[in-house]
Amino acid sequence: MVKIGTVELGEFPLLLAPMEDVSDPPFRALCKQHGADMMYTEFISSEGLIRDAAKSRQKLDIFEYERPIGIQIFGSEIESMRQATEITEEAGPDIIDINYGCPVKKVACKGAGAGILQDVPKMVEMTKEIVNSTHLPVTVKTRLGWDDNTKYIVEVAERLQDVGIQAISIHGRTRKQMYKGDADWSLIAEVKSNPRIHIPVFGNGDIDSPQRALEYRNKYGVDGIMIGRASIGNPWVFRKIKHYFATGEILPPPTLSERIDAAASHLSMSVKWKGERLGIVEMRRHYANYFKGIPHFKDHRLALVTLDSEAAVMQKLEAIREEFGDFIFTAQSA
Repeated sequence: MVKIGTVELGEFPLLLAPMEDVSDPPFRALCKQHGADMMYTEFISSEGLIRDAAKSRQKLDIFEYERPIGIQIFGSEIESMRQATEITEEAGPDIIDINYGCPVKKVACKGAGAGILQDVPKMVEMTKEIVNSTHLPVTVKTRLGWDDNTKYIVEVAERLQDVGIQAISIHGRTRKQMYKGDADWSLIAEVKSNPRIHIPVFGNGDIDSPQRALEYRNKYGVDGIMIGRASIGNPWVFRKIKHYFATGEILPPPTLSERIDAAASHLSMSVKWKGERLGIVEMRRHYANYFKGIPHFKDHRLALVTLDSEAAVMQKLEAIREEFGDFIFTAQSA
């Protein structure tokens, strides 16, 4: 049984990665329905929480059916992160996660996210302050290092464990790589096999199929897998992986009707939670994957990402059902 503090996650948990403008409550609801064992919110700015910014506060919204759920925070100032931890604890998550992995320029180049990998002593000091500011388990998501010359993740994991984190998720790339090239899980395996490490170690990066999930579980010995981009428009990825682990069988791809039902439910929840304009806009990144593999779909996809009312999008989804209802997805097309 994998545990983070007292939070039990099962024998080999599948975690939904925190993704900005993706892992919001509507999407998390679908991922939970399809088998995610542990989910994280979108990352939340510590400065935004302290200033009581509406967007940051809204990201604290969590629901009982999501548990166990972690709220992820980021920032570059230790005192701000300490205050944000106290605010976050009041929202009632099961876990508080620190983002030390975001590679985007506006975050990393201000010393937050993966930017703090350039200052490991500060990273350790900040983590210690956060751990001491809450009674909740604290976890960390990070990368191998800033670049190829600073892959200090084995030492970093030890030092973060020593100041009290209770699990670590590692993306197998450096900040400089962003999302390019192949994720290197060999260093993740080194962290896991380090005799000094006793906290759960979760691997992240390039898990896009049940077969790869099983291969990496067996090859690298991690305690669980965190899935990010492969879940976008594809919340059933968790169900597929679990079924393959249990039976060795690849589930058939979801039918067109299942995809339309999921997309419609996702859109409806998104609009309800964020309002029509923002709910529609933030759904658009999901459609390409929901309907990946359907031939001659370009005009429909264009409509889905340009229509600006919930009713119009729902009407388009039903038109897709009517036109392509007999389309059979294959493992290759999906």
